[in-house]
This record gives sequence, structure tokens and C-alpha cells, in this order.
Amino acid sequence: MNPRRIVLSLVAGLASTLLLGACGSSNGTDDAAPAASDPAISTPVASPPSTSASASAAAGTGSDGGTTTTAVTAKAMNGLGNVVTDNNGMTLYRFDKDEPSPSKWTCKGACTMTWIPVIVQDSVQTSGVEKSLLGTVHRSGLKQLTLAGWPLYRYIGDTAAGQVNGQGKDGEWYAIAPSGQKSATTG
Repeated sequence: MNPRRIVLSLVAGLASTLLLGACGSSNGTDDAAPAASDPAISTPVASPPSTSASASAAAGTGSDGGTTTTAVTAKAMNGLGNVVTDNNGMTLYRFDKDEPSPSKWTCKGACTMTWIPVIVQDSVQTSGVEKSLLGTVHRSGLKQLTLAGWPLYRYIGDTAAGQVNGQGKDGEWYAIAPSGQKSATTG
């Protein structure tokens, strides 16, 4: 058998194992805190260069792998007021067990299969979101986007732009408002 095919088979098997492991999680969270080697300090996100072209998101999922975004926008959602979305219009969420000051994430392992960390490169464009409220926290060698210190996530159950299926999930997950506060149902 070709060595390349062996590697691809191993990668596919590992991915399947991770996905099956996520199915056994009862509430989608892992109560353990991040390892001491994972810094929990939020750093500001650099301003985008004035000549930057619109880049598409590199979507990737996996345990702590996250999904990459290049922009955040405040959008009015029926019954929730303004919430923050990524460059694909997907709603962003915050987790009550995380900490904003200093920024600290607690969703890891199987939790990140349902609640996908929002990863950024160097710059994030904003619309309706105060750039000074954005920052990052280190996560497995990557930079997870924060808003007012809160680490941001996408919900796997939101399959189209504008959905807020994760709102109030387990009484701990909420769409995030442009101020960093959790959105609450208004109607």
C-alpha cells in the first residue's frame, strides 16, 4: 500500500475517533480548566492594513482547532437585539464558565466539537463592534478571539447565517452583544 494512503487512512481514523468521542458528551462541556501551560492573557488584535483584501474564512474544526474568521459584525437578530457575527454571518457565543479578566477559556476537548473556538490570524475587521474591545487568548498555539475579554465560539448547531440555535444552551451559552454582554431574549 502507498505510504501516502496509509497516512490519509490514519488521519481519517483519528478524525472519526474524535467525532465519536464527542457524541458521548452529555452537556458538551469539559469542566476542567485549561492546562497551566496555556496562557490566559488577552492581547489586543492588530488593526487590519488599509489595503487588505477581503479574505474568506478558513473553516476547520476539531478538538481545540477552531474556525478562523477575518471580521466581526454587529447584526440585529429578531428577539435578541444586536449580536456579533463572524465574516460568514454566523452567530458568535460566550460561555459563562469562561473568564473575561484575565481572559480564560474552559471549553476544551469534546466541548470544542460542539462549541468551536473562533481563531484569528493577525487582524480582524469590525463593523458595529468597538475594535478596542477585541483581543485574543492563546489556545493550543493559536489565537482565540475575545470580546470584552470573553473567548468567542461558534455553535455547531447553527448551520446557516443568522441562526441563534445555541442561545441559552445549558443555561451557560449566549450569543454575545457588541458590548461583550450576553444577549438575552427580549420577546
